[in-house]
Amino acid sequence: MAPSIRDLQLMPVSGVGRPSETIVPVDDAGDLEDVRLLDSYENEEREKKGYVEEDIRRIQVNVSGMTCAACSNSVEAALVGIRGVVRASVALLQNKADVVFDPRLVKDEDIKTAIEDAGFDAEILPDPNMFGTKTQKTLLGQFMIGGMTCAACVNSVEGILRKLPGVKGATVALATSLGEVEFDPAVISKDDIVNAIEDAGFDAALVQSGEQDKVLLVVAGLSGEVDVQLLDSMLRDMKGVKQFNFNQNQELEVLFDPEVIGSRSVVDMIEGGSNGKFKVNVQSPYLRMTSNHIEESSNMFKLFIYSLSLSIPVFFVRVVCPNIPLFYSLMLWRCGPFLMSDWLQFSLVSIVQFVIGKRFYIAAARALRNGSTNMDVLVALGTSASYFYSVFALVYGAFTGLWSSTYFETSAMLITFVLLGKYLEILAKGKTSDAIKKLVELAPATAILLVKDTGGKCIQEREIDALLIHPGDTLKVFPGSKVPADGVVVWGSSYVDESMVTGESKPVLKEVDSLVIGGTMNSHGALHVQATKVGSSTVLSQIISLVETAQMSKAPIQKFADFVASIFVPTVVTISLLTLLGWYICGTFGMYPEEWLPKNSSCFVFSLMFAISVVVIACPCALGLATPTAVMVATGVGANNGVLIKGGDALERGQKVKCVVFDKTGTLTQGRPTVTTVKTFTEMDRGDFLTLVASAEASSEHPLARALVNYAHHFHFFNDPSVAKDLYNEHKEPNFSGWLLDVSDFSALPGRGVQCFIHERRVLVGNRKLLLENGINIPDEAESFLAELEESGKTGIIVAYNDTLVGVLGLADPLKREAAVVVEGLKNMGIRPVMITGDNWRTAKAVAKEVGIQDVRAEVMPSGKVDAIRSFQKDGSIVAMVGDGINDSPALAAADVGIAIGAGTDIAIEAADYVLMRNSLEDVIAAIDLSRKTFSRIRWNYAFAMAYNVVAIPVAAGVFFPLLRFRLPPWVAGACMALSSVSVVCSSLLLRRYKRPRLTTLLGITVD
Repeated sequence: MAPSIRDLQLMPVSGVGRPSETIVPVDDAGDLEDVRLLDSYENEEREKKGYVEEDIRRIQVNVSGMTCAACSNSVEAALVGIRGVVRASVALLQNKADVVFDPRLVKDEDIKTAIEDAGFDAEILPDPNMFGTKTQKTLLGQFMIGGMTCAACVNSVEGILRKLPGVKGATVALATSLGEVEFDPAVISKDDIVNAIEDAGFDAALVQSGEQDKVLLVVAGLSGEVDVQLLDSMLRDMKGVKQFNFNQNQELEVLFDPEVIGSRSVVDMIEGGSNGKFKVNVQSPYLRMTSNHIEESSNMFKLFIYSLSLSIPVFFVRVVCPNIPLFYSLMLWRCGPFLMSDWLQFSLVSIVQFVIGKRFYIAAARALRNGSTNMDVLVALGTSASYFYSVFALVYGAFTGLWSSTYFETSAMLITFVLLGKYLEILAKGKTSDAIKKLVELAPATAILLVKDTGGKCIQEREIDALLIHPGDTLKVFPGSKVPADGVVVWGSSYVDESMVTGESKPVLKEVDSLVIGGTMNSHGALHVQATKVGSSTVLSQIISLVETAQMSKAPIQKFADFVASIFVPTVVTISLLTLLGWYICGTFGMYPEEWLPKNSSCFVFSLMFAISVVVIACPCALGLATPTAVMVATGVGANNGVLIKGGDALERGQKVKCVVFDKTGTLTQGRPTVTTVKTFTEMDRGDFLTLVASAEASSEHPLARALVNYAHHFHFFNDPSVAKDLYNEHKEPNFSGWLLDVSDFSALPGRGVQCFIHERRVLVGNRKLLLENGINIPDEAESFLAELEESGKTGIIVAYNDTLVGVLGLADPLKREAAVVVEGLKNMGIRPVMITGDNWRTAKAVAKEVGIQDVRAEVMPSGKVDAIRSFQKDGSIVAMVGDGINDSPALAAADVGIAIGAGTDIAIEAADYVLMRNSLEDVIAAIDLSRKTFSRIRWNYAFAMAYNVVAIPVAAGVFFPLLRFRLPPWVAGACMALSSVSVVCSSLLLRRYKRPRLTTLLGITVD
């Protein structure tokens, strides 16, 4: 029999696989600083202990809190004392512990716990290379998790995931119904994770993972078993395809070797092998998420409509029919032991309770099975109490003739209103993720690929799926269309609108060798773009990933909601039981008049209705949604305003900022220094002097070095027509060949300058400190000239050749036009601005005076910036650092809030909590203001959620009934509960109306 689609499960392809030899990568240069005293005799130690290579594992642990050798010795002793640890060495300066152990006896968590028990904080670092074994990389998988209703559900799922073997970490977000799991694919598979979530009673599906050698395809045109067999044979015959299978959603997963075959080739071979019968599309994970959300909301709406259509007749029979004689007489017709109205209500409500309301029983059962409680437990308790009491009243009346009132309508209306609330909540939560949807929509669905022959001549234009673009592909971008991937222009000229990504409002001119960003809009001319970054490497994908990660993260204030959620339901059930007992005992002893009781009712039923109202009016969902929904909206609003926020933790710290520290170069200034003055103090010719300086600085990446080289190049070749173009094209470097001198023994000295040898004579280019440390005297004439430069806000560069000062250059870096206004605006917000720079004191004071900063730190080394940050933190102030360069990254990491200028380096952006995409200082104010507005909204959400429960529960329990004679029917209580969580989400959605603060308002300027 031919195989069906379900038969295509994980088929390994023979003869294809990776070589068995393992290539051990070389450690990064930064790892050379690690202190590994015991590395020289690893083999000897292993032999003594009797371990073989396969038994051994090695990890590195980041240990914080160590201050001296005694601390490192304490940590080392704690580690060596663990049974199964072969050895441990601790590096105090690097705050690292290097541990070698037997994984059969010791787990990573045991090592972390031992360090924490010794009084220090520990964090397991990514696995370093072990003894000849292959490093197991971890993958980050994103899973859609259905069925979560409150913070208790989130805690339950996170606890289950973190206990799984091979799972390094797990974070679950209630607002997005997503979970991010970092796992070792050699230990646990994605299917195992999905099964674990489903075993806990929740729905789960993989959205995407970090695997670069897998593609998810949707194949259209499979009409029968013959087609399935054809597809199976094609995949088996493809070289480079390792495995393939159809998943539960009828999507084709193909695992391939990227060194042999690419994803586009897989698609082409499937379509070509079927003679065009099969149409293959790449499945976008974001489209899957959107379709899942639409499906969820659609299913919830259907359940609500079904429940409402059955509840209305029940309500009609109970309330309306007694006032219509004809219908009332029909309802009083007796069928067996019960009236027609009783049969009708029982039949309709049973469907609502056990068919439509089945989801509440399932969710409540899984919560109890996992040792937690949630809103579903309260709904199941309340509706069950009402339903089963009504059934009992009917049966009791049939046997005894003593008929009591039934409350079937309470159960039906409760479920109906709860379903309505859940539907509205799903719609509102969907609005909170609009920012990601807009970012995803920026990327075009297709691209025009230019197919070239071996000679590089274009022979065909072909439309392909944008997800199938490979690095190196040449793409054609028509006017009015979007750039499909990050790349470099190889032909054409046009203006490109980058506002949707960078926030820059003016279109940017793009010519040959200009860089373009995927998702931006080509305005005028046609362009040929060579793709350099595709998939998750593009700027747009990284922005989306950053926003997603931020929305997944939890703010510290969320811990309060998690704690309340853990005790909420048991507390409410206890209050409900006390309410039942209190009213029943008081009624039994005649402590309230019988007139209070409803007609044909007893004190037990009277008490039960109060107890049911307490159970169903309490709402833990509002508390659980207070923080994550606000964080989701805020991160999305920030992205739309050019401010990328790395999570709720950053938002919470950002709203407490009291001090903002600015780097000077590239932050307060434009970062494009130019040479304004050149003066020599010897007989050396000006051209020779500039050639000497350019030769020495050509190997440096410092902005000042580039300015010096560009100036010298322009001086020598100003008659070259290509110079002007090169000088203003930031993507080109001057042509070094033929005019620079040979340099040997070059070294960059951070905070000082550079040193090298030319013609076997030492050359020093830098500041005063560099020359004085090398014993070179600075003449009075040069000192006076330097002072004059520095007092005017310029940077003086001193040049020494053969231990003699030969000249001075002055460089100016213009201030950003908004710098002074932003500094004044921060002061009006109650924030103290500070400037830190490695430049000299005179220049620093001149620049600080111009922008209005009083507190200045000058001549500070990169490591000294960290010490300065810590000095500001000593009084408990929350300190923000704004910087853009590599030398700013330690200070960005040390600050409570790191703010990186988007046009800066990747390292600085990685170390920061906020990334300013527009490279505008005005966004510093916007970031802090958005943080304050967000947490003001979170506090309001918490106040509402707490006040709702504090007020609603006593009202439902009948505390005010003796005074007001007001009793809250259970179905009304259910409606209040359903709308409370919707109210919190809608409150968070008000952040979408956020407007950036106007500087004129901050400065108190009135504009007519």
